[in-house]
Amino acid sequence: MKKFMNTVDTVLTESLDGFAAAHADILVLGDDHKFIRRKELKPGKVALISGGGSGHEPLHGGFVGHGMLDAACPGQVFTSPTPDQMLAAVQAVDTGAGCLFIVKNYEGDVMNFDMAAEMADGVLQVVTNDDVAVENSSYTTGRRGVAGTLVVEKIVGAAAEQGMALPALKALGDRVNAATRSMGVALTSGTVPAAGKPTFEIGDGEMEFGVGIHGEPGRRRDALKSADAIAEEVCAAIAGDFGDRAKGPALLFVNGFGGTPSMELYLMYNSARRIFERHGVTVIRSLVGSYVTSLDMAGCSITLTVLDDDMTALWDAPVHTATLRWGM
Repeated sequence: MKKFMNTVDTVLTESLDGFAAAHADILVLGDDHKFIRRKELKPGKVALISGGGSGHEPLHGGFVGHGMLDAACPGQVFTSPTPDQMLAAVQAVDTGAGCLFIVKNYEGDVMNFDMAAEMADGVLQVVTNDDVAVENSSYTTGRRGVAGTLVVEKIVGAAAEQGMALPALKALGDRVNAATRSMGVALTSGTVPAAGKPTFEIGDGEMEFGVGIHGEPGRRRDALKSADAIAEEVCAAIAGDFGDRAKGPALLFVNGFGGTPSMELYLMYNSARRIFERHGVTVIRSLVGSYVTSLDMAGCSITLTVLDDDMTALWDAPVHTATLRWGM
């Protein structure tokens, strides 16, 4: 294993220290590294809080700022943050309008965010479950929440910035999640620093269809195929899951898992766009890059969100975070 680190025990805290220092104009690091929050809070605005295991950067800390999250709670690598982290974040960013938790559908995340919500006042939750690859895994009951979580955080974050109330924000988050489908493919495994070796073994000529963002197995192991053939299967799975709803304007998001060059991600985007447009989708918004990663895994996921006018306007609304910035 070759990684830039000092010790396994300090890799997360040192990374968080560097992240907060690099973006000190917009972010503050909470006590004991429990959370990252916006430096400037907006009184009377519903606070959006998310989080999850580290190793998926820039999710979630990279999306803290104007137009997205108010705070993010980082757990250890691939490990849920603890309820006390979420409670500390609520106390730090709730300015009186309540808080909305945005939670990926993994058992540890759901359990710990549920516990925090029960102990805090004025908290509602949106649980994302956009992965069409498998209905259940060793990590989840039901579908996994993956790259579509970013889309929920951006659209709901814009609405919160505009003053939408807590119940309406939850309804919007549920609606965006229901309009979003994702599926991923891995070419290599990621390596957790504490383990010191790849999470799973995969041959040079193999790929994993439907892999999870922690390296969980997907639909099947298969021989490596052309980019067009991979995109065809992934897009067909997404479109098939949508059924007749896979028509009209949409956001196409091609996400890298951490070890895939931009050149390959744009090539996959080119394939996916052509395939979806044959299905009757009109891609009106796009995002390409490594935003919801799995450490150093090579591979990508494809996410499609069927848009209406309100969702499109909220996607376009100004955002200023460490990772996403436009319209400011």
